[in-house]
Amino acid sequence: MAIIVTGASGLLGGALVAALRGAGERVVTLVRREPRNADEAMWRPAEGVLDPGVLDGASAVVHLAGAPIADKRWNAAYKKELVRSRVDSTRVLVRAIRETERRPGVLVSASGVDFYGDTGDRVVDESEPKGTGFLPELCGRWEAEAAAAEDAGVRVARLRTGIVLSGRGGALRRMLPVFKAGLGAPLGSGRQYWSWIGEPDWVGAVRHILATPEVSGPVNMASPEPVTNAVFTRALGQVLGRPTLPMPVPKIALTMGIGEFAAAGLLPSHRLRPGKLLDSGYEFTHSDLTNALRAVL
Repeated sequence: MAIIVTGASGLLGGALVAALRGAGERVVTLVRREPRNADEAMWRPAEGVLDPGVLDGASAVVHLAGAPIADKRWNAAYKKELVRSRVDSTRVLVRAIRETERRPGVLVSASGVDFYGDTGDRVVDESEPKGTGFLPELCGRWEAEAAAAEDAGVRVARLRTGIVLSGRGGALRRMLPVFKAGLGAPLGSGRQYWSWIGEPDWVGAVRHILATPEVSGPVNMASPEPVTNAVFTRALGQVLGRPTLPMPVPKIALTMGIGEFAAAGLLPSHRLRPGKLLDSGYEFTHSDLTNALRAVL
């Protein structure tokens, strides 16, 4: 019984596939090209094409595919691509799941902390409603498509992932050159909470979800110790042994530099509690930010 993974070429998908295979699991990755071996299967989500037989008898499906949120400056066309690559691909995947004779036991589907919008300094668990704005609406539509698999009797977990700390890419890859140059600084007010999770804990949490039948619905994928952006800035500077600037980067400068994503993705506050993970017995390897940064860097 294989575990099917989409988005396996991405940072988190690659780490998860390596961990699952290292633990002796058979993993089949969905690719958009001709398969190169028996551990790959082709799908064409933009065209609505996925043979349900690929999923038949699978133990689980982990859906991580989607265009990167922060790799390009947003315009109307790229925002449509962000939606299409998530919402449409999830619809194709769930339709195939529903058409299989032997359905997988669980669908684990990506989402993001942006579901909640800006929640200020209050602690947010999985019961918090959806916020307003482009990213909350995107996450809401994304999750709704995944949740449709529940009607077919499949357990569905929706991963509301915070900032993932990895030495191999992601958010830190964009931050490191600035911080190593001694130019790291708080963003905006610096008082907004950043919910983060180390890559090893993200992988460990997904494996925990796959193995824990009582975990379903939205799952906050974040450390139980979120910090403000100002604290994050100081901690990263200290770990790198570099000074950081006391003056924050104003919102207008961020907007001029990277566009709409600044206000939508960097400045909202998310102070998450990973209630589903903690209540189901998951033990974080790194709850402290400084220790997590040291571990991945």
